[in-house]
Amino acid sequence: MSVVIRLARAGTKKRPVYHVVVADSRFPRDGRFIERLGHFNPLMPKDNTERLKLDMDKLKAWLAKGAQPSDRVMRFLDAAGVKKREKRNNPEKAVPRKERKAQAEAAAKSA
Repeated sequence: MSVVIRLARAGTKKRPVYHVVVADSRFPRDGRFIERLGHFNPLMPKDNTERLKLDMDKLKAWLAKGAQPSDRVMRFLDAAGVKKREKRNNPEKAVPRKERKAQAEAAAKSA
């Protein structure tokens, strides 16, 4: 069983609120979960302390048990200083598609 720490959407239409939950990876995003660890309100200002509330003791216990945080939760943990987030690097994304296609063709011809 793969356990993940992720966000589950709550709130109303156009007014999202997210619960930080521990869930089996096979369960749907807003479906069954094992435990709720906190909440996140993206509509609040970034400097507001009520924007993100996490139970750090429970969170660290789940990480010790092997739960894998989602990318967004990993950003929260990095900001809190709990776990270091690896920087992603995709240099191909910045290159326009036509140029990538031309480079791939040139590489195929030379090989």
